[in-house]
Amino acid sequence: MKIKIENLEFDCIIGILDFERIKEQKVNINVSFKYKYIDENSFIDYSQVVSEIQSIMCEQKFELLEDAILYIKKHLNSKYKIKKLKIKISKPDILPNCIVSLEN
Repeated sequence: MKIKIENLEFDCIIGILDFERIKEQKVNINVSFKYKYIDENSFIDYSQVVSEIQSIMCEQKFELLEDAILYIKKHLNSKYKIKKLKIKISKPDILPNCIVSLEN
């Protein structure tokens, strides 16, 4: 099975610029991964994954997108039996003429 979480959007503190450390900004996160589904005891609750990602981002207040991706990756890999984890974090409002993203 493959879970895709697309366009998870919320505000949090992220970035290295002075104003980014003070005021929350919008982030958009996309995550996908595969896992082996056998029965109802082996399913992964995607609503729980969403909640965990949002909590991590809001609590950790990362300076770098790179650190955020590595932290989320480590957390999800340690908690769930998953493969082919992909994470993309976008900051849609940081620059006026583009959306900045980073993905692993």
